[in-house]
Amino acid sequence: MPSPRLSAQGTANRARAWSTGAIAGLAGGAVEIFWIALYARLSGGEAAVVARGIARTVFPNLVTPATAVPLGIAIHMGLAIMLGIALAVFVRSALPRSAPSLLEPVAVIGLLICVWAINFLLVLPAINPAFATLVPYSASLTSKVLFGAAAALAFRVFDRPPPSAGRH
Repeated sequence: MPSPRLSAQGTANRARAWSTGAIAGLAGGAVEIFWIALYARLSGGEAAVVARGIARTVFPNLVTPATAVPLGIAIHMGLAIMLGIALAVFVRSALPRSAPSLLEPVAVIGLLICVWAINFLLVLPAINPAFATLVPYSASLTSKVLFGAAAALAFRVFDRPPPSAGRH
């Protein structure tokens, strides 16, 4: 039976991974929104089309024109937070703390590229082929790479070990 101290430490580590993951997901989701808005602006498109597409993909028969954009953004950010938490938990369990510092961002960005490939090459074409082509693959892939970079930065900034009680 694990000691209460070890159990409390494990719970604290999981809570820190979840909270850091949520922050990473918020950062990554926000960077994606910024990138898609910038891309749409530069290419003469409309970023709101993507938000409406997200809402209509998740709730195809329930979305009204007035609610489509805010609902799409809310869905996007909710999924981004869940993805950030999953990344934090997976990366923390897969990579030892002694791993080289460059390995974590590379792993996070690599995992996000895998998520993009599954999403845009398998899942979205099956459930909403029109959404998968709203922006070129290069723009949507860039979006996921930027998410990964933002998430890796959040892990670096917000997941530092707490200072020990004896140090000042």
